[in-house]
Amino acid sequence: LRHLARKLRASGPVTVAEYMREALTNPGQGYYTRRGGVGESGDFITSPEISQVFGELTGIWYISEWMAMGKPNTFQLVELGPGRGTLTADILRVFKQLASVLSKCDVSVHLVEVSPKLSKIQAEMLTEGKVQPNPEDKSAYMKGISKTGIPIFWYRDIQDVPPGYSFYLAHEFFDALPIHKFQRTEKGWREVLVDIDPEVPDQLRFVLSPSRTPATQNFIQPEEKRDHVEVCPEAGVIVQRLASRIEKDGGAALVADYGHDGTKTDTFRGFRNHKLHDVLSAPGTADLTADVDFSYLRKMAQGRTATLGPIKQREFLKNMGIDLRLQVLLQNSGDTATREQLLHSYDMLMNPEKMGDCFNFFALLPHHRLVAPDKKDKPESKSLPPPVAGFNELLLK
Repeated sequence: LRHLARKLRASGPVTVAEYMREALTNPGQGYYTRRGGVGESGDFITSPEISQVFGELTGIWYISEWMAMGKPNTFQLVELGPGRGTLTADILRVFKQLASVLSKCDVSVHLVEVSPKLSKIQAEMLTEGKVQPNPEDKSAYMKGISKTGIPIFWYRDIQDVPPGYSFYLAHEFFDALPIHKFQRTEKGWREVLVDIDPEVPDQLRFVLSPSRTPATQNFIQPEEKRDHVEVCPEAGVIVQRLASRIEKDGGAALVADYGHDGTKTDTFRGFRNHKLHDVLSAPGTADLTADVDFSYLRKMAQGRTATLGPIKQREFLKNMGIDLRLQVLLQNSGDTATREQLLHSYDMLMNPEKMGDCFNFFALLPHHRLVAPDKKDKPESKSLPPPVAGFNELLLK
C-alpha cells in the first residue's frame, strides 16, 4: 500500500490493470510472488485440489484429442500457471495408466510459471524436488524428470516454450490476468482508475478518467451494449499466441475458468482466506480476480482456430464420464470417510450452486479437426470427424 500510495501521489491515478499487476506480481510485494495461496490453507481452492477426478478426466480429454488427431509421435503438454502442480500430477497419472496407448509417443511437460515460490512447490510435487536450475537449454529456467519418467521444463513466458505439436492447458489462469474497466457515461466511455482518496490518507478509491484513455479507444467494441465492461488485453494476446501456434503446429488448447459469454459487467473481486475481500484494501495480501469473457477470447482467436464452448463445468465433466469414474472409485474405497470425501468433492464440482455452473470449459482446435475428411475415392462414405470429448459425450470403446 505504501509503495502504491507513493506512486499514485507522484504520477496520478493508474488503470485497474496496472493496479492488479502491481498487487499480484510486483517482484517484492506481489501476492503471487510472495504468497500464492492455493489450497485449503491458502486464500482460494481450485477444482484439482478438491478431487483427483477433475485432473484425471482432463488427462483423458488430451489423450482422446491426441487419438482423434491421428496419434502424432510427439506430445507437448503445456500448462499456463500450474498452481501447485496438482492438475499436472493427476494428468501424468492418467498418462502412466495409459502408457501402452502412448508408448510410441514422445511426451514432455512444459510449465509456464512466473512465481518462484510456486515453481518450487510444483517441482516438489512432480519430481520430488529432483530438478536442475538453469539448464543448458537457455529458454527454460529449470528442468526435471517426473516421478513417471517424463521430462518437465519451466518457463517464464509462453513465448519461450519450444514450438511443436502441443496441447495447452489454462485452468484458472485467465481470471488472474489484469483487466481494464470501463463505464459508459453521458460523455461517452470513461476508464475506471485507482487513485488515493484525498479525504482519507493511505486509502484507495475508484475514480473515472476525465477524458478518453488509449485503452478506451482500443478495447471497446463499437457494438457494445453493456454500460460497464471489463477487458483483459493480456488474455487476448495469449489467445492469439495459442491460436497461431495451434494453426501452425497442430494440437489444441483447453481453458477452464469462471466466466461468461459477454454478458456480465462488474466481476472484479478479491479473495483472502476463502472469503471475499475488498479489492482496494491491503493490496498484495489477497488474490484479485475477474470473470473471463469468453466472447472476447473467441474474438481474439481471429478465426485462426475453431472454438468450442463455453460449456458449464458440470456438463463437460458429465460428458467426460465423471459419473462412471465416481462409481468405480466408490466401489474401490474401503472406508466410509473416503466415500464421504468422494461424494463431497463430486458435489463441489458438479452442483450448480457450487462450481458446476460458474466454471466453464472452452477449447481452441484446428479447423480441420471439426471438418469431415474428404474421401475422394469413395464420396458416398463421407465419415464425420470423431466428436470432441467433453463438448460431446465421450465415446467409451
